[in-house]
Amino acid sequence: MGERILVVDDAAFMRMMVKDILTKNGYEIAGEAEDGQKAVELYKEEKPDLVTMDITMPEMDGITALKEIKAVHPDAKVIMCSAMGQQAMVVDAIQAGAKDFIVKPFQADRVIEAIQKALS
Repeated sequence: MGERILVVDDAAFMRMMVKDILTKNGYEIAGEAEDGQKAVELYKEEKPDLVTMDITMPEMDGITALKEIKAVHPDAKVIMCSAMGQQAMVVDAIQAGAKDFIVKPFQADRVIEAIQKALS
Protein backbone atom coordinates (compact mmCIF):
# COMPACT_ATOMS: atom_id res chain seq x y z
CA MET A 1 0.00 0.00 0.00
CA GLY A 2 1.30 3.44 -0.94
CA GLU A 3 1.59 6.33 1.44
CA ARG A 4 -1.62 8.26 2.06
CA ILE A 5 -1.62 11.92 1.11
CA LEU A 6 -4.09 14.68 1.94
CA VAL A 7 -4.43 17.21 -0.90
CA VAL A 8 -5.39 20.76 0.11
CA ASP A 9 -6.05 23.54 -2.40
CA ASP A 10 -8.94 25.95 -2.92
CA ALA A 11 -8.88 25.28 -6.67
CA ALA A 12 -10.55 21.99 -7.67
CA PHE A 13 -8.42 21.92 -10.84
CA MET A 14 -5.19 22.08 -8.81
CA ARG A 15 -6.38 19.31 -6.47
CA MET A 16 -7.17 17.20 -9.51
CA MET A 17 -3.70 17.81 -10.97
CA VAL A 18 -1.95 16.88 -7.72
CA LYS A 19 -4.13 13.78 -7.21
CA ASP A 20 -3.36 12.69 -10.78
CA ILE A 21 0.40 13.05 -10.24
CA LEU A 22 0.18 11.18 -6.93
CA THR A 23 -1.99 8.26 -8.04
CA LYS A 24 0.15 7.72 -11.15
CA ASN A 25 3.14 7.39 -8.83
CA GLY A 26 1.56 4.86 -6.48
CA TYR A 27 0.35 7.16 -3.71
CA GLU A 28 -3.07 6.87 -2.14
CA ILE A 29 -5.29 9.94 -1.69
CA ALA A 30 -6.32 10.15 1.98
CA GLY A 31 -8.72 12.97 1.19
CA GLU A 32 -8.95 16.51 -0.14
CA ALA A 33 -9.90 19.87 1.30
CA GLU A 34 -10.54 23.29 -0.22
CA ASP A 35 -9.53 25.37 2.79
CA GLY A 36 -7.30 25.23 5.84
CA GLN A 37 -10.13 24.64 8.29
CA LYS A 38 -11.24 21.47 6.47
CA ALA A 39 -7.61 20.40 6.13
CA VAL A 40 -7.11 20.51 9.91
CA GLU A 41 -10.33 18.51 10.50
CA LEU A 42 -9.46 15.94 7.82
CA TYR A 43 -5.94 15.58 9.15
CA LYS A 44 -7.30 14.64 12.58
CA GLU A 45 -9.68 12.07 11.03
CA GLU A 46 -7.42 10.55 8.40
CA LYS A 47 -3.91 10.94 9.88
CA PRO A 48 -2.31 10.94 6.41
CA ASP A 49 1.40 10.28 5.86
CA LEU A 50 1.79 13.67 4.18
CA VAL A 51 -0.15 16.80 3.23
CA THR A 52 0.24 19.01 0.16
CA MET A 53 -1.06 22.40 1.32
CA ASP A 54 -1.84 25.49 -0.72
CA ILE A 55 -0.87 28.72 1.05
CA THR A 56 -3.49 31.14 -0.21
CA MET A 57 -7.01 29.88 0.60
CA PRO A 58 -10.28 31.26 1.98
CA GLU A 59 -11.44 30.61 5.57
CA MET A 60 -7.98 29.66 6.84
CA ASP A 61 -4.73 30.03 4.90
CA GLY A 62 -2.24 27.19 4.53
CA ILE A 63 0.33 28.53 6.99
CA THR A 64 -2.28 28.87 9.77
CA ALA A 65 -3.54 25.34 8.98
CA LEU A 66 0.05 24.06 9.01
CA LYS A 67 0.61 25.58 12.47
CA GLU A 68 -2.64 24.08 13.79
CA ILE A 69 -1.79 20.61 12.45
CA LYS A 70 1.77 20.83 13.83
CA ALA A 71 0.46 21.93 17.25
CA VAL A 72 -1.49 18.67 17.58
CA HIS A 73 0.78 16.42 15.47
CA PRO A 74 4.37 17.75 15.72
CA ASP A 75 5.62 15.00 13.39
CA ALA A 76 3.17 15.88 10.59
CA LYS A 77 4.78 16.10 7.16
CA VAL A 78 3.47 19.03 5.11
CA ILE A 79 4.62 20.34 1.75
CA MET A 80 3.43 23.86 0.91
CA CYS A 81 2.26 24.84 -2.56
CA SER A 82 1.83 28.32 -3.95
CA ALA A 83 1.60 30.13 -7.24
CA MET A 84 3.33 33.11 -5.75
CA GLY A 85 7.04 32.66 -5.33
CA GLN A 86 6.98 35.06 -2.42
CA GLN A 87 10.12 34.57 -0.41
CA ALA A 88 8.51 35.71 2.85
CA MET A 89 5.77 33.08 2.55
CA VAL A 90 8.30 30.34 1.85
CA VAL A 91 10.28 31.39 4.93
CA ASP A 92 7.08 31.54 7.05
CA ALA A 93 6.05 28.08 5.85
CA ILE A 94 9.45 26.52 6.56
CA GLN A 95 9.65 28.19 10.00
CA ALA A 96 6.15 26.88 10.76
CA GLY A 97 7.40 23.37 10.03
CA ALA A 98 6.80 22.71 6.34
CA LYS A 99 9.10 20.05 4.88
CA ASP A 100 9.34 21.61 1.43
CA PHE A 101 7.78 24.07 -0.96
CA ILE A 102 6.50 23.50 -4.50
CA VAL A 103 5.55 26.27 -6.90
CA LYS A 104 2.58 26.16 -9.27
CA PRO A 105 2.22 25.27 -12.06
CA PHE A 106 3.32 21.87 -10.77
CA GLN A 107 5.95 19.80 -12.49
CA ALA A 108 5.25 16.16 -11.76
CA ASP A 109 8.88 15.19 -11.13
CA ARG A 110 9.37 18.09 -8.69
CA VAL A 111 6.20 17.14 -6.79
CA ILE A 112 7.29 13.49 -6.50
CA GLU A 113 10.85 14.49 -5.53
CA ALA A 114 9.54 16.74 -2.73
CA ILE A 115 7.18 14.03 -1.47
CA GLN A 116 9.82 11.27 -1.53
CA LYS A 117 12.24 13.55 0.31
CA ALA A 118 9.66 14.50 2.96
CA LEU A 119 8.60 10.89 3.53
CA SER A 120 12.10 9.41 3.76
